[in-house]
Amino acid sequence: VQLVESGGGLVQPGGSLRLSCTASGLTFSRYTMSWYRQVPGNEREWVARISGAGGRTYYADSVKGRFTISRDNTKNMVYLQMNSLKPEDTAVYYCNAAPPNYWGQGTQVTVSS
Repeated sequence: VQLVESGGGLVQPGGSLRLSCTASGLTFSRYTMSWYRQVPGNEREWVARISGAGGRTYYADSVKGRFTISRDNTKNMVYLQMNSLKPEDTAVYYCNAAPPNYWGQGTQVTVSS
């Protein structure tokens, strides 16, 4: 199983970014997909989750109303649209497939002026 994230970068506060995660080596539609983030020295924090068919989505309170998780099961991809970004959103963002837990290598998101 391989998960590869992309789309991170530097953005100003209030800006937007769209993260992508490409999955291979698994029957993608059978997996709940999630995004997590981690700041050095802190525990990894759950951000958003989407069911296998994409009908159910869940968000951490810290991102609710600003971030949107989606998936395309025909392309084996999951996305995280991040709007109204804040400096506290700065972190390495990881794609996760569960169960069990498969992880990508992460992509850095930096929100700074």
